[in-house]
Amino acid sequence: MEQKLILSPAPHLHGEQSTEQIMRAVIYALLPACAVSIYFFGLPALRVLVLCTLGCVLAEIGCQKLMRRPAAWRDGSAALTGVLLALNLPPASPWWLALLGAAVAIVVGKQVYGGLGHNPFNPALVARVVLLISFPVQMTTWSAPTPLGAGLDLVTTATPLGEAKNAVMLSGRLPEALQNSSWDYFIGNMGGCLGEVSALALLLGAAYLFWKRILTWHIPLSYLGSVVVIAGIFWLVDPSRYPSPLFHLLTGGLMLGVFFMATDMVTSPVTPRGMLVFGVGCGLLTVLIRLFGGYPEGVSFAILLMNAATPLIDRFTRPRAFGEAPARVSGRQGAP
Repeated sequence: MEQKLILSPAPHLHGEQSTEQIMRAVIYALLPACAVSIYFFGLPALRVLVLCTLGCVLAEIGCQKLMRRPAAWRDGSAALTGVLLALNLPPASPWWLALLGAAVAIVVGKQVYGGLGHNPFNPALVARVVLLISFPVQMTTWSAPTPLGAGLDLVTTATPLGEAKNAVMLSGRLPEALQNSSWDYFIGNMGGCLGEVSALALLLGAAYLFWKRILTWHIPLSYLGSVVVIAGIFWLVDPSRYPSPLFHLLTGGLMLGVFFMATDMVTSPVTPRGMLVFGVGCGLLTVLIRLFGGYPEGVSFAILLMNAATPLIDRFTRPRAFGEAPARVSGRQGAP
């Protein structure tokens, strides 16, 4: 007799793309940003990228051997974490900082929770925040962008967000030059982490992920939209003190965070409504930290805080199952 009913545990739908294919596609999408960072910062940027990627892969292999788990580093998740970590580090980061960050990302941010699919926080952002708090000098020493890296070790500069923060603290006003460099910010001609220097390259990578149907519009649109609205309100109130929404979009790690870290499938909500709530929360926290926090940049902290809220968001945005009765609000029996 032909079996017409098959009972099996969820999930019941299988996607067309495997984990390896998704990880590989995201790495491919990050290649334009990596190329731009190497163009502006030269061999030091390439060194950071290689050290972080190799460090994450080796840390993954070591953890899996110590825990006697099947070797899963070939799925590409460790390599992707390494690339993302490198894009969150300054170009002239010392070798030990890159390797330490790789170990923190894999061991603390991923393997202690059980490996891929179990980590509640984005591993690369966990490593960035740990390094930022532990080694603030090394993590806030920025190199001036120079094509092909000429003179990189001799010239240091401030990021646009750092300049804006310092100017407002000292004089209460923004430097006018910061509002007149939108094209430089768009192509990446500014100081910052490797992944903060080119909105154009990151947008090209994001377009590739949308084309491959790896990204959906929910988190990017809600994240960017909330940043524009909230930053725009402050800018309209006092444009001499608060940067314009365009400045917020093109500087710092916003584009990298919006398209490549906030959209992490493991640490972000699974429901469409939950994704919208997640994106709005990230945008709100990013702007508030940038304008009123102690750090010029707020993307990393915003995404990690919303990662912590993801289980709660999923719980309250879970769609009702077919035939499930609507939830009742408990109250006194006999009340009308």
